[in-house]
Amino acid sequence: MSTKKLFLDDAMRQSFDAKIIAITPVGLVLDATCFYATSGGQPGDTGTLNGVRVTDTIKDKEVPDQIIHVVAPENMAQFTVGQAVTGQIEWARRWAHMRMHTALHLVCKLITGYATGNQIAADKGRIDFDVEMDALDKDALTAQLNDLIAGNHAISTSVVDEAELDKNPGLVRTLSVQPPRGSGTIRMVTIGDVANPVDRQPCGGTHVPNTSDIGGVTIVKIENKGKQNKRIVLVLNDVLAAQSAAA
Repeated sequence: MSTKKLFLDDAMRQSFDAKIIAITPVGLVLDATCFYATSGGQPGDTGTLNGVRVTDTIKDKEVPDQIIHVVAPENMAQFTVGQAVTGQIEWARRWAHMRMHTALHLVCKLITGYATGNQIAADKGRIDFDVEMDALDKDALTAQLNDLIAGNHAISTSVVDEAELDKNPGLVRTLSVQPPRGSGTIRMVTIGDVANPVDRQPCGGTHVPNTSDIGGVTIVKIENKGKQNKRIVLVLNDVLAAQSAAA
């Protein structure tokens, strides 16, 4: 039995009811969840199940369609297969991930070339590209990125046939991570008008409803990380302000 990924249809949902369908050595598998499992550079969610702390969310390596909610060993005895649970996401952390994830999609719009990797955190994010170093200007990219954010572009999702991706291979902007295949369909994330999008690419992650939800962003660093990797590091402006106030 697989775990229904409620976040794919509603990334803004913060709580849910479900049943435990399996218990593993590290955590609980539910029949449905709003908790995002670590993948694609986005960290797994944290939160609670029946008030018990969930410290991470991961995919089951043995059963990839199942999601494991990691809880401390001393709390495992509180749960049994078939038990009803109520889940609550640690929303501030997830919201920060959604803001940064959407910002990284916009960076892809601004740079000609393939992304070779990315990583998202609540305080910052980074994305690597296979481009020439002199093609990247930190201040210019920051200005262009914030212009796109301020454009109030809606974010939507859709499902397309795998055949459409085969006809339009340019929709895939990453070299290191390819969209999952085998089900016959691919989930697409579109920023802006569907007929004339700002950005459209395969993605299974969570995103804010509108680019304006990202807020201001600053590219704090661009560095050479090898022959194929030119790394762009982003920070949300409200995080920068909080860091400055705490210094």
